[in-house]
Amino acid sequence: MTTSVNTAKVYDEIIEFIAAGTTPQSVIDFKFSDAAKDRLEDLVYRAKTEGFTGNDQRELDYFLTLDHMMLLAKAKARQYISAE
Repeated sequence: MTTSVNTAKVYDEIIEFIAAGTTPQSVIDFKFSDAAKDRLEDLVYRAKTEGFTGNDQRELDYFLTLDHMMLLAKAKARQYISAE
């Protein structure tokens, strides 16, 4: 299940989302594209089963960093909503 997604495109998904304007609820509702999710799933699967190159490891680290950033943003957005 190898899906080729350039990590720059995942980064662009977040940039487009921010540039379009956000609200706390839209941050909570944000989801990566199916292609990005498929690529992340593929990288995690290969890391657990067959291993991969240093480039793949860097790509996985990049995805995980972006995912963590969005997780933190969603937590902050929930705080804003609960304070209203």
